[in-house]
Amino acid sequence: MISIQRACGLFDLQRSTFYKRSTADPQLALRQRIRELAEDRPRFGYRRIHVLLQREGWVVGHKRVHRLYRLEGLNLRIRRRNRRATAVRVPPPPATAPNECWSVDFVSDALGDGRRFRALTVIDNHTRVCTAIAVAHSLPSSSVTEALDKAISTFGRPAVIRLDNGPEFTSSLFDAWAYRRRVRLDFITPGKPTQNGLIESFNGKLRDECLSASWFESLEDAKQVIESWRLDYNEERPHSALAGLAPSQYLADLITEGQG
Repeated sequence: MISIQRACGLFDLQRSTFYKRSTADPQLALRQRIRELAEDRPRFGYRRIHVLLQREGWVVGHKRVHRLYRLEGLNLRIRRRNRRATAVRVPPPPATAPNECWSVDFVSDALGDGRRFRALTVIDNHTRVCTAIAVAHSLPSSSVTEALDKAISTFGRPAVIRLDNGPEFTSSLFDAWAYRRRVRLDFITPGKPTQNGLIESFNGKLRDECLSASWFESLEDAKQVIESWRLDYNEERPHSALAGLAPSQYLADLITEGQG
């Protein structure tokens, strides 16, 4: 231990500088709100929290939010997986309008008692709106078409559905349904899930923010929690590909512009 006088001398500082207290605004209210939002949405990074703050009327830049976010110790820990080089491929053209192309896929998880369940996820590739998440212990082709019919009754008919080569999608029942509905099926190359990257990305968000963060007591509990997350994803969650808008707001803006 050395005295303050000697320490200041070593660094050529005036003792008055050492004793001076910062007069900067600690922004306690903003820090508290950032922490509240992070506790409410534990898998949101500072950029999405910044969007939520702007929606609430806070006039603050993303750099300040990032600084306060880090000071609160809220940085997300992201596990990085090793990437392997893949063959060059031609990506499918992006959708340019609602219902031009939907993507579908499955995710699986388990209830608290260990029983497995599956979830059929469906998104619109242009608006990023999640049109359906069907949850059940088993989802054969008949259940898939039922869930898609329900989504179509709400959001309209997609021209194309992009999907993998799972047995639920390659069955004669599903093929007949697509023919009746006048929906073209766009199957990705087997073993190439990146060709359906939008739904893979969506499923990652579903697992990170909902499935991995929840304990499901029953299948009915899982359905309610997942549907609540789907509605929040559509109506509230800022989407980076949509300039921070929630998918439902982006879709509503497109409809308004079309009417204008």
